[in-house]
Amino acid sequence: MTAFKIPRPATAFANAPASGAKRKRVTDDTHLRWLRTLPSVIDGKRPVEAAHIRFADPAYGKRETGKGEKPDDRWALPLSPDLHREQHAGNERLFWAKYGIDPCKVAAALYGVSGDDEQAELIIRTAQETARQLVARSPSEPLNARTQGVEVGR
Repeated sequence: MTAFKIPRPATAFANAPASGAKRKRVTDDTHLRWLRTLPSVIDGKRPVEAAHIRFADPAYGKRETGKGEKPDDRWALPLSPDLHREQHAGNERLFWAKYGIDPCKVAAALYGVSGDDEQAELIIRTAQETARQLVARSPSEPLNARTQGVEVGR
C-alpha cells in the first residue's frame, strides 16, 4: 500500500489568516459609492457614510480584522455620520444590539443586490421594522451583553 499526504493549507478550518499572514483586502469602490446613496440602516437619515463592520461572525463567513486592518467592502452598511461615530466609539456588538440590527445579515443582503435601489430600500425597511419589534419587546430590560446574548470579549 502506498501512503500519501493530503496537503492542508495553514488557513484550513480557520476564519482568520495564519499567524503573521494577512489576506488581501477585497475592495469595491462601486459598492461603497452606491451605499452612500442609500438611507441610514438605523434611522433612515441622509447623508450617510459607508460604515465597515469590524467584528467577526463565522455564521456569515466574516473574519475578524486586525489592528489597522479594514474589513472587505462587502461588510459595510450605510450609517448617518453621528451613528457611524457611535459605532466606533465603544463595543461594536453592543452598538448593533442596542439598535436591534444584525449588521452582517444586512450587509450580506445589500452586497447581494448592490446597485439595485429598490431592493436595497426593501432590505433596509425590513431591517428597521425587525429592529423596532425586537427593541419594543423588552423595553424594561437594559441593553447589555447578557440581555443581548452578545459575546463581549471580541
